[in-house]
Formats: sequence, C-alpha cells, structure tokens
Amino acid sequence: MSCITFNVGTSFNLHGCIKHQFSKPIGFRNHCTFPKSSTHLSNTLNLSFTNRSFSLFDKRTCSFQTVFKCVAQSSEPSASVGVETNNNSEERVPVLVIGGGGREHALCYALQRSPSCDTVFCAPGNAGIASSGNATCISDLDVNDGAAVESFCRKWGVGLVVVGPEAPLVAGLSNYLVKVGIPTFGPSAEAAALEGSKNFMKQLCDKYDIPTAKYKTFTDPSAAKQYIQEEGAPIVIKADGLAAGKGVTVAMTLEEAYEAVDSMLVKGDFGSAGCRVIVEEFLEGEEASFFALVDGENAIPLESAQDHKRVGDGDTGPNTGGMGAYSPAPILTKELESIVMDSIIMPTVKGMSAEGCKFVGVLYAGLMIEKKSGRPKLIEYNVRFGDPECQVLMVRLESDLVQVLLAACRGELSGVSLDWSPGSAMVVVMASKGYPGSYEKGTIIENLEEAELIASGIKIFHAGTAFDSEGRFIATGGRVLGVTAKGNDLEEARDRAYQAVENVNWPGGFYRRDIGWRALPRKQHTT
Repeated sequence: MSCITFNVGTSFNLHGCIKHQFSKPIGFRNHCTFPKSSTHLSNTLNLSFTNRSFSLFDKRTCSFQTVFKCVAQSSEPSASVGVETNNNSEERVPVLVIGGGGREHALCYALQRSPSCDTVFCAPGNAGIASSGNATCISDLDVNDGAAVESFCRKWGVGLVVVGPEAPLVAGLSNYLVKVGIPTFGPSAEAAALEGSKNFMKQLCDKYDIPTAKYKTFTDPSAAKQYIQEEGAPIVIKADGLAAGKGVTVAMTLEEAYEAVDSMLVKGDFGSAGCRVIVEEFLEGEEASFFALVDGENAIPLESAQDHKRVGDGDTGPNTGGMGAYSPAPILTKELESIVMDSIIMPTVKGMSAEGCKFVGVLYAGLMIEKKSGRPKLIEYNVRFGDPECQVLMVRLESDLVQVLLAACRGELSGVSLDWSPGSAMVVVMASKGYPGSYEKGTIIENLEEAELIASGIKIFHAGTAFDSEGRFIATGGRVLGVTAKGNDLEEARDRAYQAVENVNWPGGFYRRDIGWRALPRKQHTT
C-alpha cells in the first residue's frame, strides 16, 4: 500500500487548488486544515501525525484524494471552511460553486460564512480562491459534463450546487442536476434564454408589457443599416447571443453603428452570438443594476448596486464586463425598487411561468433610469449574479446564504427576508493593461496580502489569477482582481478600496480612478 508523507515546517501550502487524485509530492507554503465533512474523512483516510510530519493514504485506492484544504494564513491558526455555530441542530450542507471568476470567489466567501454551510468546493476555481481559504478548488472537474458533476456531488454529499457563469446555465447544467435530484441554484437552459438571446428577452417584454427600449431585430446587414439611418445616432447595436459582456456597441455616429453591424453580421467577430443583431434606441439616463432571487413564482429583491461598464474615467471608452461597483446605489430609492419589482421583475417571473419555463435563480436586470421620465426601463437581463456587483453584495449580506438559496430551489421564497450590513461597499476592478482589447498574460502581481491589511473591511476577490513556477500570483485574464471594501458610508468604502488598490504592486495592471463618481463628489485617485 502506497503512503505519501509530507514534511511540515512552520507553514506550507497546496494553494487550496486540488485535483481528484495526486500521485506526486506537492509543495506547501501555508497552513492546512481538513473540511468539516468528518464522515467523509473517517471513511476515506487513515491519518498519522508526528511532530513535524503527517501521512495520508486512501484505504480504498491508495491514492491521495481531494479531502483537505489549505488556508492561506500566515500567522493565525487555520480554520476549516464552514462556519461553526453552537446548538445548531440543522445539518450543515456541502456546497459546490461552478465557475472560476471574481463572482464565484465572492459567492464562495459568502457561502463559507453561512452557519448551515459545511464546506465549499469550487470548480474549477482559481489561484486566488484556492489560497484564500474560501473554498477547496477542484481544478479538473469538467463542469460541462453533467454526469461528472453529479458523480462529484454524490461522492462528497453535496447538498447544493450554485452555478455562477451564464455559459453552463445556457448549456443546461441545471436541467441535468435537477433531473437527478441535486438541488441547484440557477435557471434551466430554457429560462436562461433571457440572457442567452436578447431577442427572446425583447419578445417577452413585448408580450407582457415590460418597459424596455424600442428595438428591431435583424439578420440582414443592409436592412439593419437602413433602419439605423432612419433612426439616427446615437443608437445601440447588440449581438443577440452571449458575447462575454462585449457584444454591445453604443454608437454615437452612424459610421460606428454601421461598423458594429458589419463586425457582427459580415465579419462574424462574435461567431454564432452575432448572427442576429438587435438595433435599439439610445436611452439617456443613469444605469443601475437590480437583482432579485426567484423561486419560479416568487421573487425577493437584493440590495441595490451600481456598475461602471465603460473602461475609462468619466464613463468613456468601450464597454467592458464591469470596472467597479458600489452598494447601495442612491439612485435606486425604495419607491423605484417597488416600481421595478411591480413593472419589470414580477411580470417577467409570471411571464416565464406562463411560457412553461419557470425561472429559478438570480434575475439581474440592467436598468436605465430615464432622464426625461425618471422611470426605469429594462436594458437587458442576466441570469446570474453580476460581476463585479456580486462582490459588493456578498460582503454586505448577513443572512445564511445557503438556506436562502435552498429556499429558492424548493419554491419557498415567499416570506423570506434578507439581512444586510449597514453602510456601503465598493469594488474597484484591476485589469490587465490593454483590456478590453488584447493584453499580456503572465504579468506578476505582488503585495496582495499587505494590501488587504492596509485598512479594516477590505477583501480582494480574484477573477483571473494563477501561480507561476515560483508560487507568485500572475494575471491570466482581462479583469483580474476585485479590490472590495466596506465602510460606514460610500466615501469611507471608496477611500479604503483605493487605499488597498494603490498598495497592490502590479505594473501590468490598471484601474478606473473614479468608481462611485455619480454618487459622490469627484475625487480622483492617482498613484
């Protein structure tokens, strides 16, 4: 029988990112702990400890299994992933989060703090999630293979799956898992068409009188250009399908609009996502993000948040996936929240149910609060938590997220209320230079631990990081870090977030210096 022994000094690290089986020695840097699924551990492992080493071997396969957790803490004792509560008779639930970006890191962070959470797995996760101790990353689980995800859930007793990104939802992962009896928070492929097809969303708005911008849909570039000429600029061109947040052009001139049409319908820059385009009226006003949890028939609002889509200060330059956000958003008053729920969210929920595809998950409504009327119109739907809005919402959430999401899965949201911390939160996204265009990968990021400790209430969420051969963080994506801070008010949250950002050592990155400018007096941050 094989036995792997690890020599342990004062600290070691597996970076929290693990595969189903290991057969090679692994280097460590930080403290390690075991998940609280003690029944799995006792059935799976024999453990022996010495003064400076411990050994693990699998009684069944004699191979190293994904059953322990490395928590990146340099001075404090390690703690297991779940949240211990005294006198809590309710069984704690192992949770699997699907995805590997900043949104998923924030979800892992909130789920880990839930009293009814046993342990959090994240597939595939990323280096930052792994080293943070917020989840155990399962890097080799194929999240596009429903049977593989089911097998993992059966093996580790997962009682809740939370699907983060839109692509697995549109591909039908929730359909598969729900069919085999695994509680899954995230809509079916049919319901996910609210995001997967902007044309579908617009048709639903037409049928159920949901306020949205005037539009027409085209597959012929000449017809699209003729309509654009008739309507004039500014005007908005959207790819019908999923385009990673980049399939929207706000054209300020006719020439820009024509180029966008050609990019999608002629050149095929967005592949099948751009084979049909929506040409939409330009709405002037202030954008806001509105989130609601939905159980198929009922919906409850989350706290408000506001995103910053443009890449440059003052909302200039091309659209991105989001360069920062804050919560709450002063523009979304309680009166407006009520209007949004009554005129947009609930008609959508009821309409989807009437169409035979009940929606279970998060409805993320991108809104425009029109300047001329002061009333909200629906710009688009996303069928998952927004990124980076999720980051500011999750640091403010005080309710047991596991129980709330399970209630949604069971159709039991009616009467559920959510608790939020007072004050505000802000996230500033740090992106690779060149984003949203081409950018260099592999640039080194340093001083993250120090930046998190620069002030209270700071949490850095990782969206696109990995480790290099020397164990240093490197950037692997466009949007890479979400530097998030809480404060008694928005100004304090902003000052803390930028204080942390300015202490991150990343010459290959950049960030907007005016997140929150609409809600606060202009205050630029420079390094």
